[in-house]
Amino acid sequence: MKMTVLSPGKVRESWLQDGINEYVKRLGRYCQVSLQQVDDVPDSWPADKAVAEEGRRLLARIKPQDWVVALDLNGSQPDSRELAEWLPRWFQAGGSALVFVIGGSNGLAPAVLERTQARLCLSRMTFTHQMARLLLLEQCYRAFRIQAGEPYHK
Repeated sequence: MKMTVLSPGKVRESWLQDGINEYVKRLGRYCQVSLQQVDDVPDSWPADKAVAEEGRRLLARIKPQDWVVALDLNGSQPDSRELAEWLPRWFQAGGSALVFVIGGSNGLAPAVLERTQARLCLSRMTFTHQMARLLLLEQCYRAFRIQAGEPYHK
């Protein structure tokens, strides 16, 4: 199984990158994880143009056969056990490949949302797109542990 996390911009904080690396390592027992990033646009761009351009860049990385889940504030907000049920179904639907798409600071372009098969909301609170990577990876790790009946979820 292969899980890809696709997002604009680099993770700039070393402590955050360390956390991401830790969960990529932990997830290695269950699936192959690929972190892909596209260039983000300058903050000086108008929000609508920034969203459109980042959307174009994200869509260029998504293959026609990919099963895509967008992180979206309007998406479904499962608890950890529900995510543990959904994750295997998403992998199965994607032929053992799953792509999570995280938008930049202005969100995801409508064209990207139209391309997705599912939308997931990590929280009603707002997080940076860099932090969302860590939270997503931790929750996927937790979901795999729950599915395997292994201790982690409390």
